[in-house]
Formats: sequence, structure tokens, C-alpha cells
Amino acid sequence: MVRTVHGNTVDHLGAAIVAGRYPPGTAIPPEPLLCQELGISRTVVREAVKSLIAKGLVSSGPKVGTRVLPSEQWNWFDRDVIVWQSRAGLTREFLRDLQELRRVVEPAAVRLAAERATTDDIAGIEAAFAGMKQAVEQGGDYVTHDLLFHQGLLRASHNRMVVQMSKALAALLRTSFEISTSRKHGPRQSLPLHRAVIDAVIARDAAAAELAVLVLVDGARDDIEAVLASRRRLPKLDLPAPLLRAA
Repeated sequence: MVRTVHGNTVDHLGAAIVAGRYPPGTAIPPEPLLCQELGISRTVVREAVKSLIAKGLVSSGPKVGTRVLPSEQWNWFDRDVIVWQSRAGLTREFLRDLQELRRVVEPAAVRLAAERATTDDIAGIEAAFAGMKQAVEQGGDYVTHDLLFHQGLLRASHNRMVVQMSKALAALLRTSFEISTSRKHGPRQSLPLHRAVIDAVIARDAAAAELAVLVLVDGARDDIEAVLASRRRLPKLDLPAPLLRAA
């Protein structure tokens, strides 16, 4: 993707903040220095700072400059923040928070989906599952279809807050899926678990749907722990999702 000067500046500063080059409580370099360092105008710097403020990374005020906020205040639903964290290194704390969030949100949403899913909702989830199955058997983009599967379940809850969250969760969910599916045979073994979720939703069995998605989420947690223990390189989310080879 071709980035604008503004986008490049936001990316440069955001990545530096998340990587710890500018620790919380410290000020980023003043405008004149950034203009000289990056070869950009003051207008570009100011607009980039506004973007970083919107992402919760910095605050700005007279006489104090632009200061980095603690990571607890960063917008962890922002895709750029997640990408910058993946470049800096996905920490155990970050992955733990992600898995705990999934365990809180997805079971409740899937329970609602079992009660409220429409014919179109189920058709979309089935299409995503078919894409996952094809990627396992013939090779292809498993992660994107996995993401569509889970986002479809969240949308099928027909709760406006959850539907909005499904958009915000996209980068976080992709993080989880890329790590968990990097295990050998992981995608193939997860297919029947995903099937169990769909079948429970179709059957309008809310309790079974909730339990089935819990099995999926907990399995992903175990896969992530195994990948971390193996010290395998973790994904970089500014790159396309890796493709599976044909079985």
C-alpha cells in the first residue's frame, strides 16, 4: 500500500512510541527537530500528532509539549497500534489480554447469535467456513476466512455494540489466528471445532454454541502458549496473512 507523507509520519512516530523509543511521560522531539529529521513540514507534524492523540498514544498542551501516555491509555482496538506492537514484539502480557478479551466477548456473542442469527447470517458464516476448509485442503488464505467466520458470529448477535466491536477487534483476532494456525496441523484440527459452533447456532442451542466457541478460544490460547514456548518468530501484521500449502 502506498502511504502518504502524513501516513508515513504517523507510522514512524507511532512505531517509535510503541517500541519504547519515547517512553511514557517523555516528550517526543519538538516540531523543528522532527521537520529536519523527517524532511517534512510543520503542518504534516501537527496533523500526525493529532492522529496520535486520537489513538491515545500522546497528549499535547501548551508549555508541556507532546508527551507519551502510558500504554494503558493507548487505543488497543486501533489496527495501527496493533501493527506497531507486532513490529516491536508481541509480549506475553499483550497476548494474555487478547485471549482474556476473547473469552469474555465471544461466548456471550455466540450465545446471542444462536438466538438471533438470520438465514443470511448463517449463509455468511457457512461461506467463511467453506473458505477455511478449502484453504486446508487445497491451500490458500485460511486466516482471512477464519476472521470472517468469527466476525460473522459477532454480527449475528444483532447487538449494535458487539457489531461495532467486531470491526474494532479485527486486528486483535488476526493476531490470535495467525499465531494459533502457525502450528502444524492446527488449521485442520480446528475445522471440526468451528463446525460444532455453526451446528449449534443452526440448532438454536445457545448453551452448546457458547461451549463450542469456548473450546475454540481455549484451544487458541493453548496454541499460542506452545508457539511462545517454541520461541518461533511471531507474525508481523503489516504483512499479508501467510497462505497454507495444499494438504
